[in-house]
Amino acid sequence: QVTLVESGGGLVQAGGSLRLSCIASGPTFSSYRMDWFRQAPGKEREFVARISASGSTTTYTNFVKGRFTISRDNAKNTVYLQMNSLKPEDTAVYYCAARTRPVGPIDYWGQGTQVTVSS
Repeated sequence: QVTLVESGGGLVQAGGSLRLSCIASGPTFSSYRMDWFRQAPGKEREFVARISASGSTTTYTNFVKGRFTISRDNAKNTVYLQMNSLKPEDTAVYYCAARTRPVGPIDYWGQGTQVTVSS
């Protein structure tokens, strides 16, 4: 069983920045592929970013490219999402997710952290 706990959300003005953190339990975090998703009110959950187990490969959805950066510290069992130049449309609950197998779907989700961007 893996537990994911997000933090770092809050209220920020448009143009501001936030850094989200997600701490994972378990001794094999360094083997997990990690994702960030978000869900705005009335919308489906959508993919934001992904990072490989080693941290060498990252993937972003188009609407955050150049503004968000995903990173990880395997020594701290933590994945981060640095969010810059925030826009009101970035308002959502942000979730981290873990894929514990080399190939396969998401196995675990965090509880989410609210990000609200005011105009």
